[in-house]
Amino acid sequence: MRILPIIGFLIIFGSCKEETKELTAQQIVDKTIDNAGGDKYKSAAIQFSFRDIKYSSRRNNGDFEFTRTIVDSLGETRDVLTNNSFERYANGTKLSLADSTVNKYSNSVNSVHYFVQLPYGLNDAAVNKKLVGESKINGKDYYEIQVTFSENGGGTDHEDVYMYWIAKEDFTVDYLAYKFYTGKGGIRFRKAVNPRIINGLRFVDYENYKIEPWKSVEMQTLGELFEANELTFLSEINTEDISVKPIKPKKD
Repeated sequence: MRILPIIGFLIIFGSCKEETKELTAQQIVDKTIDNAGGDKYKSAAIQFSFRDIKYSSRRNNGDFEFTRTIVDSLGETRDVLTNNSFERYANGTKLSLADSTVNKYSNSVNSVHYFVQLPYGLNDAAVNKKLVGESKINGKDYYEIQVTFSENGGGTDHEDVYMYWIAKEDFTVDYLAYKFYTGKGGIRFRKAVNPRIINGLRFVDYENYKIEPWKSVEMQTLGELFEANELTFLSEINTEDISVKPIKPKKD
């Protein structure tokens, strides 16, 4: 007669164990992207301004076009980055550029779109994701996701290392950091602020911080250092005039 209660206990215990099964880095990122708009990213036209420069992106069934338009005393400079090419136009005239210049401008355009449309880019083919731990920042629980990039497809800055603090409660990227090696190198830590949903997609602004010296700093300690006010505030990073329009998906 005592067997049935024991079996019932084992069933309940097994069910609870299943519910608390640890998520993988990929599952965490997938949930975060879904929470921020999911498939709406795949077929959308997005426009925004960043530091008085206009940007636009169009994604449609795997094809993309990212643009940057700069207007100054010399007229209009327009950069166009697609899956297959980069082109620069000065007042409507296409310019001939050296390969090194193409790489520089391509990375610059892609970087702005990458940060503005996070977390969508975390599933790019060149991204390597790893769940390296969990932490608490200002009383909130986070997954710590480390991101590195494959040399093939990872761009000229593929050696950079990123860290994302994704809230366990609602799967939002509340903090991120990256260690970079171009120029003198450094570490940047960003706190997401002003979250808003525009036509189904989530956008944020950032408070931008640094730490010096940086070479010996472990990325996972940055949350603690931020709480301890040991990071130096650098700037506000604001995305303005955002518009999102769905695009009818094209057929394969």
